[in-house]
Amino acid sequence: MKAFITGAGGFMGPHLARFLHEKGAEIMSTYYEPISDVKELKKLGKAIELDVRDKEKFKKLLKDYKPDQVYHLAAQSYPTVSWEKPNYTIQANVEGTINLFESLKELKMNPVVIVACSSAEYGFVKPEEIPIKEEHSLLPLHPYGVSKVGQDFLTYQYFKNFGMKGIRVRIFNTTGPGKVNDVCSDFTKQAVMIEKGLQKPIFKVGNLNAKRAITDVRDIINAFYLLAEKGTPGEVYNLCGEKAYLIKDMLDAKLVRPTDEPIIFGDSTKLKNSTGWKQSIPIDKTLRDMIEFWRKKL
Repeated sequence: MKAFITGAGGFMGPHLARFLHEKGAEIMSTYYEPISDVKELKKLGKAIELDVRDKEKFKKLLKDYKPDQVYHLAAQSYPTVSWEKPNYTIQANVEGTINLFESLKELKMNPVVIVACSSAEYGFVKPEEIPIKEEHSLLPLHPYGVSKVGQDFLTYQYFKNFGMKGIRVRIFNTTGPGKVNDVCSDFTKQAVMIEKGLQKPIFKVGNLNAKRAITDVRDIINAFYLLAEKGTPGEVYNLCGEKAYLIKDMLDAKLVRPTDEPIIFGDSTKLKNSTGWKQSIPIDKTLRDMIEFWRKKL
């Protein structure tokens, strides 16, 4: 099996590349302004720089590689950055997705395409509407969320009009070793800095009243693979942990958005019924592994 991963230089990409390598897949990874170690990607297969806004290069890579599965992770993925760079966010996320499907269409190639969408598409949700189902209205609160709605609907459009095998995955809060700028990474990093004497024994916190259902990235990656093997093209699946935690129970990150959803918690029943996926990594293991990551990094 030949897998093509866009945005492999982000947080999820290296985890996905390792997972697929262990499954015996042949891998081509692309990256742009990576935050992870590209050298590690190159140990697992081909790794090439690609700005997904560059359609001609994108198309050539697909033509030469001829993948069986595409995992489209490439995106400007920070809501806070999307307020600072809304144009870039839309271009990278929406135009990049168009370039992927147009290239495949023009090449007459039809691999399974897993598109990493987001719970940010739902926006503000009332407590009585929790857990969120896939049919819930999409009313995003920031340019990032809007761009993810664009990716989501484009994937459906290319399936409906051209029969392209896109599968949409609305991913809820994800963390794990290598994550930065979220609740768990900020908490574990501060803990290690305090441990090493790099920070006074006081945690900096922000909004403590939000709730988040947090899923380990390794469970997320397993779901991607199961959807590529068993998911239904054209469908959308929520991918979320089973329990929502109050942030004050773990300590909060220092990041505050102009509009922050009070609770993010989705219903993953459809995913479970379709693939047999289940969350297997508990939050305490995730936090322990993140502590070890920061101990090595710092």
